[in-house]
Amino acid sequence: MSACVPTRNDHSSRSSRPSRASGFKRPHSPPPPPRGRLRLSGADLSASITVFLIAVPMSLGLAVAMDAPLAAGLVSAAIGGIVAGLLGGTPLQVSGPSAGLTVVTAELIQIYGWRTTCAITIGAGLLQILLGSLRAARSALAVSPAIVHGTLAGIGVAIALAQLHIVLGGAPRSSALDNVSSLPSHLAELEPAAPFIGALTIVLLVAWPRLPGRCGATLRRIPAALAAVVIATAVAAVATPGIARVDLPSWHSHALPELPRGPVAALATAVFTVMLVASLESLLAAVSVDKLAAERSMAASSTGPAGPGSVKRSDLDRELRAQGVANAVSGLAGGLPVSGGAVRSSANVRAGAESRASTVLHGVWVLLASLLLVTALEMIPLAALGALVMVVGIQMVSFAHIRKVHRHREFLVYGATISGVVFAGVLEGVAIGIVVAVAVALHRLARTRITVTEQDGRYLVSARGQLTFLAVPRLSRLLGRLPQGVDAVVELDGSFMDHAAYETIQDWYTAQTALGGTIEFTGRSGGRIAEPASAAHSCCRPWTPWRNHHCHDRVKGEPPTTAHPAPHVAPEAASDAASGGSPGQRHGAHRLLSGLSSFQRTTAPLVREELARLAAEGQRPSQLFLTCSDSRLVTSMITASGPGDLFTVRNVGNLVPPPDTGATSTDDSVAAAIEYAVDVLGVESITVCGHSGCGAMQALLGADPETPRTPLLRWLQHGLPSLERMRSRQHSWARIAGRLPADAVEQLCLTNVVQQLEHLRAHASVARRLAAGTLQLHGMYFHVGEAQAYLLTEGASSGTGPDEVFVRVAPGAAWGAETGTETLLAAPGTPVGA
Repeated sequence: MSACVPTRNDHSSRSSRPSRASGFKRPHSPPPPPRGRLRLSGADLSASITVFLIAVPMSLGLAVAMDAPLAAGLVSAAIGGIVAGLLGGTPLQVSGPSAGLTVVTAELIQIYGWRTTCAITIGAGLLQILLGSLRAARSALAVSPAIVHGTLAGIGVAIALAQLHIVLGGAPRSSALDNVSSLPSHLAELEPAAPFIGALTIVLLVAWPRLPGRCGATLRRIPAALAAVVIATAVAAVATPGIARVDLPSWHSHALPELPRGPVAALATAVFTVMLVASLESLLAAVSVDKLAAERSMAASSTGPAGPGSVKRSDLDRELRAQGVANAVSGLAGGLPVSGGAVRSSANVRAGAESRASTVLHGVWVLLASLLLVTALEMIPLAALGALVMVVGIQMVSFAHIRKVHRHREFLVYGATISGVVFAGVLEGVAIGIVVAVAVALHRLARTRITVTEQDGRYLVSARGQLTFLAVPRLSRLLGRLPQGVDAVVELDGSFMDHAAYETIQDWYTAQTALGGTIEFTGRSGGRIAEPASAAHSCCRPWTPWRNHHCHDRVKGEPPTTAHPAPHVAPEAASDAASGGSPGQRHGAHRLLSGLSSFQRTTAPLVREELARLAAEGQRPSQLFLTCSDSRLVTSMITASGPGDLFTVRNVGNLVPPPDTGATSTDDSVAAAIEYAVDVLGVESITVCGHSGCGAMQALLGADPETPRTPLLRWLQHGLPSLERMRSRQHSWARIAGRLPADAVEQLCLTNVVQQLEHLRAHASVARRLAAGTLQLHGMYFHVGEAQAYLLTEGASSGTGPDEVFVRVAPGAAWGAETGTETLLAAPGTPVGA
């Protein structure tokens, strides 16, 4: 985990969680659904009636559009509601005969006949079950939205062209081109009855949701589809009694599937096409239902407690399996192919449905209507149903989708898919859309605009687009034209650079800088980015986004300890602020301000919420962490801790002056920090952390008694007890488990940790908490060169055990996994003291 973006998972964070009484709910985390039998509420009952009133005319209209038995539309609506409703992963989605499958099914019926089409529906359902079991639902949505919406829009155009013939009193042709070409002859033989009823239905469908006034608001509660069909039926009964109407055959003559007949490859293609369109439409409708339900839930929670608005997020794989079962059952029962419908589903959500009970109950109402309301259904004019389906087809060409694909520069893909579906077929149109999408992507990948401009002797090399091997010849040619030792800015405006382009820029950069050139790399916004690092400069890698390691910025021949400006992170503020003073001063200000700028740009947005919480609640650290001031020790990194976790005290040598120092030192800062942490903050543990190669311990070992007492040497007097302990024979040597100390410095570093723990126990506040059993002490040693932490065993930490052994902390170490005792770090990524 990055040290600059901490993750809090300690116990103290629990106090910040909102209570259940506050009404807070996690996104997509509703209360568990009720167990047992299906529960029915008043809202579900009302919503089921609303959806039923939409589904019946829609199902009959789609059956007419497909030239299928009209009863098949009702069968698929009932099965889609009951079967898919009970088994589906989207509780509020309503399934039934699909407008998206109209063109495909009509073509299959013309080629193979109705009974073979039923068998194809069964095969498509079985394939959906297989794909759902393989958890392929999310993968299906990975297709470009321009292709998906283009496919549905193309189907909508084909539906509208076909139903226009029914509205005009005729019969649709086999293809969209035939429907367009035959339209003039059809208009020449036009009879007024069907167009009048069709036009009336269209006007009602468009105007009904826009009725003004209080009376209009009351009427708008009736679904527009139901109102349009009922009014058109009533008008037709009076004005055009001889118009063609619905003819429902007896259920005794209802056709069931038969074994498919025809070429195997063609049948397999038909099964795949039905499966593809039905699955895409169902999954897109499921996603839309999720969004509608979420909007309703947010609206409900903003006006009161979240209740009915809280719905479960879709399980798309389960939904795909349920659609497969519904299609298999519908095919067996002689019904149309089934898919989730956006029109019915959105009506279900807006009507206030709370559970899958509304979906199932709507299927029951459709089943009862198909058995008991045959006489009423046979009064509906075919022209009214054709107009209803034609409006649905027109609505499938969504202007919102057109604006979206145009904004994302994918209208070419969208238009190609629509054209392919209308003029060639659904599967062919999808294939055309995929080919065009790939061609557009390759064109964008290969199309890179590279320009070179000069102003006041400084060159600007601008690269727009992706830098791939295809752009390398042009890139090399333009870079080669620049003079040697040039002062240039390279502006990269793209999200991808392959290896060939990288090496080209790398070689050019190396050659120019070797000749005294100055090369700066920026993005389009002008912010500097990292230059290509040469192999000679790969001595270190930044382990966080801070970019505070600048060893790759050293001048050739410069020793590692010599500072050198790091141009790749210098913001303008740093350059301005560091303009005065010596080079060393400018460099220090440069690095400080660049680091602050980087924090404000990348890290602050990620931690601002957590810091705001801590600012409001105050600090409640679980541990006092006392360690050395050495710059190589980054406490938040080695302990995987974040803001508010550690109360840290750092000094030279991680020393804890004992309370009885007398006149040896007048420095009470460490004692004050200990008292504040223990008595005021109430920390649960204190850790003393030493490290390898400590300069303070080296100074103690090499101290000269004749050296004048400087502030540093006076402070190091507090380390003399550690030196005496190491040389004494009354104490066992502090060591690392499994090996002896590498040298005297490491021996003293380890011993110093043990000795400072003894000094800690001498402080009154610590002794009091230890006696009460509410405080723990821990010893820790960090080997800088190995990036390895070692923990002092529990007995030595508490002062009760004879051994002073530091045990290695392994990756994935659990509580007491290695030592059989309490260890400091419970697991990787867990803050100390957790």
